[in-house]
Amino acid sequence: MQGNVFVYGLAGALAIALLIAAFTDIRRRQIDNWLNAAIALGAPAWWWASDLSLWPDVAMQLGVAALVFVALAGLFALKLMGGGDVKLLSALALWIPPMAFLKLLLVMSLIGGALTVVMAMWHFTVTRRRDAKIPYGVAIASAGLITLFPQLEAGWRTVTGA
Repeated sequence: MQGNVFVYGLAGALAIALLIAAFTDIRRRQIDNWLNAAIALGAPAWWWASDLSLWPDVAMQLGVAALVFVALAGLFALKLMGGGDVKLLSALALWIPPMAFLKLLLVMSLIGGALTVVMAMWHFTVTRRRDAKIPYGVAIASAGLITLFPQLEAGWRTVTGA
């Protein structure tokens, strides 16, 4: 990675996009297509700024993103996952290296499990029904931010000279 301000600016923009995704999912239980598209379309700038080679680096990012999309589209077809969540994770797979993406999936699963339990308990307590809609974009965004944090911290230190 070049270690330039552009790399850290892109990481910061991705962090802001993830926060927007989490807040819109909490508010409307929806992650907008324009936001997912912006995240996906920002990936080539990230690849360039990060000095990724077309082969095998970019090819690997594209392959992982395609695999994630196909696998999660199956979960969407079974009504086990929302469409915005599928697109958000697929777009994130374009940014995050494969091994770090596995970390993201693990962290997302842990946060998502806790979120599901808390939301289901709250929903059942309030409505006495068991049909709670879980804003899983919160878990995805949180895991993405946790995965990105080391890069954001390094960028902040570079920009501020700390």
